[in-house]
Amino acid sequence: MSNQSAGGAGRSATPRTPRTPRSPEARKRQRDILHIATDAFAARGYNNASLAEIADRAGLTQAGVLHYFRSKSLLLTSVLELRDQTDIEQLGPDRPHGLDFLRHLVDTALRNAEREGIVRLYAVLSAESVTDDHPAQDYFRDRYEGLRAFVADALREACDVSDEDAEKAGNAANAVIAVMDGLQVQWLLAPDAVNMAASTDLVVTALLAALAPHKFGPSDAPKPDRAGA
Repeated sequence: MSNQSAGGAGRSATPRTPRTPRSPEARKRQRDILHIATDAFAARGYNNASLAEIADRAGLTQAGVLHYFRSKSLLLTSVLELRDQTDIEQLGPDRPHGLDFLRHLVDTALRNAEREGIVRLYAVLSAESVTDDHPAQDYFRDRYEGLRAFVADALREACDVSDEDAEKAGNAANAVIAVMDGLQVQWLLAPDAVNMAASTDLVVTALLAALAPHKFGPSDAPKPDRAGA
């Protein structure tokens, strides 16, 4: 994952990481700012969320917020890193592979239905990042590149896909990611009408059968969904 420069053009000397508070009180204040910024960016996007609003909710001046995060763009990348850290903690010490990783994707869709704020943050910022000079553009480009590789590897491992058919696994990985992201947007707009885990399970199961019908045919297709959906 990339870490955007905190400064603008021509300010390469600007530090690229937040300050490290020494006291417990300062560390708590920094965490509080992160959570407030998460809500603000999720609700209004990066461009429309203001430092003044975040500072006011944190009981600080704008200079006080910048004391901890140096710039608004660094605050944004810190919010995204916090989201990643949450996902890593839920994943555990070792990344699953093959069919286990595909099951993990379904489990992730199930968990996402319980964390609306994180889902909204990702949906808003990932869409907004395609605009010119957005500070999260490299972050999302790198994130998608890594996720495509993980999902494609899992599909190849689960289906014993040959090197000649590796492109099929890559296309299937793109489809899985597109479905999961699209489901999040639909769920945010109509949560009672969208079951993200069940839909993800259905797509993964269909793609497994398409890539390896001899192994995952209709009669013995795996059930990645552990949600009972």
